[in-house]
Amino acid sequence: MDITLKLGRSNEALAALLPFPAAEANKYTRGHLNLVAGSAAYPGAACLAAAGATRAGAGYTEVFCAGKSMITVRAWMPSLVVRDWRTWHPARLEAPKPGHPTACVIGCGFDPEDSAPEPLVMKTLRAFPGPVLIDGGALALLATPTGLRLAAERAQAAAGSTGEDGAAAAGPLILTPHGGEAARLARGARLPSFGSDVPALAVAIARAYEAVVVLKGPITYIATANGTVEAMDRGTAALAKAGTGDVLAGILGALLAQGLAPTDAAALGCALHAEAGRAAAEQLTPICVTAEDVANALPAAIRALTK
Repeated sequence: MDITLKLGRSNEALAALLPFPAAEANKYTRGHLNLVAGSAAYPGAACLAAAGATRAGAGYTEVFCAGKSMITVRAWMPSLVVRDWRTWHPARLEAPKPGHPTACVIGCGFDPEDSAPEPLVMKTLRAFPGPVLIDGGALALLATPTGLRLAAERAQAAAGSTGEDGAAAAGPLILTPHGGEAARLARGARLPSFGSDVPALAVAIARAYEAVVVLKGPITYIATANGTVEAMDRGTAALAKAGTGDVLAGILGALLAQGLAPTDAAALGCALHAEAGRAAAEQLTPICVTAEDVANALPAAIRALTK
């Protein structure tokens, strides 16, 4: 497989992508993130993703979660708009207006034993008009014949056509698997084994699902279907804690919601996440860092990129 492997971007290049708000900005021009996350079993995932999103600059973060999770999410952060995910109907959403970008993150904290999220994922793939980032438990739902078909139809719609069922989605697809989730995506697409060649695996998944893939690990690989892979090696073992992936999904979603292109959002978001982990570890030691600390250290991460 032909791939082009690139080193991660410099602080100067990443700082140029930071979405500092214009003087006349309002919460809508700063981006609307729809976060479909947080099953009854895992409400904390929605909380952590929302914390990452708001710290990363999203002007309006709207959380759609399981009804039993709503009290927890509302209590976690009063600035969030929180709704029951039974009200999530992306087909009713208008296409993003000029200057009012939007994005969707779906899957953080989905319970693999719960069948309720499956229609949420499928109708989001069919109909959400902006970029869609799929994370966590939703990745398993994508790794099915139906998921593959809808990903292909979404790519056709993004290119200006529609799928067999008239799908009108127009935004790109971004996947954020860790190693185990990547293996499941590969099996779902019937990909061959790539052994220890992680960049090649990332590209193969990107091609199979017609998406940008952020394959998380000690070195994170950001891959596109055209064979380009960017390696981000800023990570730290302080991030090896439950919930840090949810924070990353929120960060990436916020950057997409502020209008960044998928590969730019992935590069900047992964760097901010890593730098936040390092900043938190410097203050708390790598042993003590939690996912909440990573979200709270995002201001220090932004300063680190702009020095």
